[in-house]
Amino acid sequence: MSGSLTRQGLEFIGGLDRFAGLERRWIVRLEEETSPDYGTQPWRRPIEQYIRLGVVALDKPPGPTSHEVVAWIKRMFGLSKAGHGGTLDPKVTGVLPVALEEATKVIGLVVHTGKEYMCVMQLHKPVPEQDLRRVLEMFVGEIYQRPPLRSSVKRSLRTKKIYEIELLEYNGRYALMRVFCEAGTYMRKLCHDVGLILGVGAHMRELRRTKSGPFREQHGLVRLQDLSEALYRWRNEGKEDLLRKYIKPVEYAVSHLPKIVIRDTAVDAIAHGANLAVPGIVRLHEGIRRGDLVALFTLKGELVAVGVAQMSSEEMAKARRGIAVKIRRVIMKVVVANIPLPAGKIIIMK
Repeated sequence: MSGSLTRQGLEFIGGLDRFAGLERRWIVRLEEETSPDYGTQPWRRPIEQYIRLGVVALDKPPGPTSHEVVAWIKRMFGLSKAGHGGTLDPKVTGVLPVALEEATKVIGLVVHTGKEYMCVMQLHKPVPEQDLRRVLEMFVGEIYQRPPLRSSVKRSLRTKKIYEIELLEYNGRYALMRVFCEAGTYMRKLCHDVGLILGVGAHMRELRRTKSGPFREQHGLVRLQDLSEALYRWRNEGKEDLLRKYIKPVEYAVSHLPKIVIRDTAVDAIAHGANLAVPGIVRLHEGIRRGDLVALFTLKGELVAVGVAQMSSEEMAKARRGIAVKIRRVIMKVVVANIPLPAGKIIIMK
């Protein structure tokens, strides 16, 4: 039984890497099995807990603000907390990750990840396609931006990175382009600046976000009405299937991070805020560097905490002692129950 739990847990963690579009190799320090006596595989959490530790990859509709959408979901589920992974303007549609209740602890990790957009830019006068391509190439890399007048943040000059710009269609006045950029890049300003350099002027006509961190449009997005129907089905018919389909476990929100799998015996201390020492590591991803943000998982696939690596992967693999990760945020809640058994207290991981 424990061998099956361990295998399923490790397969789930591997699936998170694939979800984020990554291929990572493991370094195995120990061969260890997980105990069936405590903890729950993420996909088998009781539905109430599944919701409270869930993330929705929402397809934001045009019209409402991101905060209004989150407020609707909070009221819909009767939650005290919810948060989104990066603001979209009211007219903009697309990927808006929404974290529910306890999952809000990790939504900040999505906010600061790269974003991908499909953008329609309208040029005020026609220009040759080769001129447009030449100017777009000038914006790949580090650029300077000042937030637009309508922005809610201070309009100070800042640097942002454009990783990729791909011109998909162009008819002389309208350009459809895919832009992969650093979080906080203003697409409206990008279009304006492209038009400025071309000498004809330009503005953003339409915008849709297709990727926010590990969440991509191609994975399938959830509409507000989908959530409403799934919630009705559960509350009135007792059927959980649609909720489990539309809500993803919190672990998906950190799928883009390097991962370390820890021993069952280390979970309680980490969940209470202790740093991770080398003897508590079962396996870890290759390529971790000092200072990298890493996610700590149980052998069942549960997210325990997020922290900062104090050693490289190679150093963790060879060391016998020392602090491997300083904990930045604990995700797992642990309840210590006093039960009169010979072993004393048992740990119930929620």
